[in-house]
Amino acid sequence: MTAQPADRAIFPDTVPAGSPSAAERSVRAAVAVRQLRLTAFRNYESLRLDCGLEPVVLVGANGAGKTNLLEALSFLAPGRGLRRARLDEVGRRGPDGTHAASWAVAATLDTPDGRLALGTGLEPGRGEDAAPRRVVRIDGRNAPAQTALGRHVAAVWLTPQQDRLFLDGAGERRRFLDRLVTALHPDHAGDVAAYTQALRQRARLLAEGNRDAHWFAALEDTMARHGIALAAARADTVQRLDAAARLGVGPFPRAGLAMAGEVDGWLHGMAAIDAEDRLRAALAANRGRDAESGVTTCGPHRSDLAVRHLDLDLPAAEGSTGQQKAVLVSIALAHARLVALSRGRPPLLLLDEIAAHLDAERRQALFDEVVALGAQSWMTGTDAGLFDGLRGRAQLLNVAQGGIARA
Repeated sequence: MTAQPADRAIFPDTVPAGSPSAAERSVRAAVAVRQLRLTAFRNYESLRLDCGLEPVVLVGANGAGKTNLLEALSFLAPGRGLRRARLDEVGRRGPDGTHAASWAVAATLDTPDGRLALGTGLEPGRGEDAAPRRVVRIDGRNAPAQTALGRHVAAVWLTPQQDRLFLDGAGERRRFLDRLVTALHPDHAGDVAAYTQALRQRARLLAEGNRDAHWFAALEDTMARHGIALAAARADTVQRLDAAARLGVGPFPRAGLAMAGEVDGWLHGMAAIDAEDRLRAALAANRGRDAESGVTTCGPHRSDLAVRHLDLDLPAAEGSTGQQKAVLVSIALAHARLVALSRGRPPLLLLDEIAAHLDAERRQALFDEVVALGAQSWMTGTDAGLFDGLRGRAQLLNVAQGGIARA
């Protein structure tokens, strides 16, 4: 493994030579990052990191840039990354405090289908008044949208901020769930984006007092079609994940999952096409009420993910902080198993400061499960000793300001 500087923004135009050997492919049918390149990304001016297939452990002081590397990897999947940052705030900050106008994340990956080159980043707008835009390239070709990444890379992450997932609002749980869904249904991210855009446009028209029935009908038709599609994908994922999470993983607790929401209830009792008609009609009937309240009162954007700690027989939110964390890890591991079975490859697991919050038994169970899955997980921590259970089975890297070295 090597870490060395890159001299320019890199978007791979061709699949690099040296495809994985038959022996390597037989070891694991996973998606593994073999080379990661960053340009003007967070605290990295330029970086090239060559990796093996094994799990990666990033060790360094707080603020060294460990989470920044996980964030870069998270941009290889659809969405705004694990921090949900504005794209113009991701670029490297200069001495004057301003962010770089462009940044790039590029990777070469081994997949069960062969070697793959991905690139994404922010490019300045073309034209005097054009806004910067995110670009995505797959094997050197421009992709029409970032949602195309979901067909190649499934990534799931756990961060310390998610320790309050069961206590925070439903919006955080929906975002967490939608990442899990996209790993199983790659088109889900597109449905979420289309529904959200139409939802915002409808809300803006209502706030402006617009009463153009044709415009509302078009937006509500988009919301009905994509809204029921995304609700159905959530329902399918939650049903399958519930069955997997009820089995538990070693010392991690068993978990029960269910969707809670008006639209979710409709899908239990009627065909999707009928649910579309019902949502379309509800949106039209609620225009006046929604205009007065400033809230769209019906739709899958109001659904929630209900989670129970089955071993304690109580809602996950009522458990201790440690119990909630254990349930969250249990769900993530069950999901990784489910993705491996469904897509023939486990997702990339990005686990930020994961070991510090688990006791020794659960740390070892987590490490053993990740290795058994064949997943290339990326884990961060400040204490290398917490990862002794992975000795000989992982790549250990020391992260300092803007640089990486093999431990």
